Amino acid sequence: MIMQPSSSTPRTARRWTRPWRNMLSPSSGLTLYERFEQAIMLVLIGLIMAVTVSATAHLVVAVWHLLSSSAVDPTDQRVFQTVFGAVFTVLIALEFKRSLLAVLAHGENIVRVRTIVLIALLAIARKFILLDLQTIAPMDVLSLAAAVLALGIVYWLVRDQDARADARIRQQDASLRKDVPDAQ
Repeated sequence: MIMQPSSSTPRTARRWTRPWRNMLSPSSGLTLYERFEQAIMLVLIGLIMAVTVSATAHLVVAVWHLLSSSAVDPTDQRVFQTVFGAVFTVLIALEFKRSLLAVLAHGENIVRVRTIVLIALLAIARKFILLDLQTIAPMDVLSLAAAVLALGIVYWLVRDQDARADARIRQQDASLRKDVPDAQ
């Protein structure tokens, strides 16, 4: 189902090239529900792209004002927190979009748990950057730290499981390629 890239296609674009129009057609071999899921993922990807572009534009404007204004001190902790909080927002959106693209490109039916845990870790890291340690209760910091620890353990456990699944898929792909004669 993956299209062969042309020699003029950039390398990064080749990896995600897929006949998107055929994916939703009745002759694609997908069930009605699978086509519905694919359509929803395409809509979500479009929405995430719009949010990412908007967040990046706001970040560029904020940094431009920061650099061009002498009234704003870039070493001020609140300014630093705001800028890096916005950077993490863009990174979270990009990672989420990438995970949905991977699901579509590889024909998987689910977003991997590892990706969800990674996005959650990025969101908590963003929260830590935005924390005002003067006003937050110690129990709130402790609960966030416990969440990071729990997500880190889950990520570590799932990482090995995903590596085994990826190796199994590569092995199946290699055996399929070996079974198919060259058409020359």
